[in-house]
Amino acid sequence: MSERDVEKDYSVADFAAKLRRLADALEAGKPFRIQIAGERFTVPKNARISVEHERGDSEEEVEFQLKWAIADADEDPEDDDPEV
Repeated sequence: MSERDVEKDYSVADFAAKLRRLADALEAGKPFRIQIAGERFTVPKNARISVEHERGDSEEEVEFQLKWAIADADEDPEDDDPEV
């Protein structure tokens, strides 16, 4: 699997919908599928979750991060939406 680092902008409505689906999956203890910039992958239920805050001279940034070992992403989610 090749390395990848992408960032995609979403409308407020689309971003809120993605966050709701993420929150539902986390609360239910389930893995979920997500597609970003044309690639679909599974985030496992045991992904590590963190929030990062960065501040520079002219801007601030908040990142919600989920990290997991690639081997952990082999489980199949029950909900497989075409794009989330």
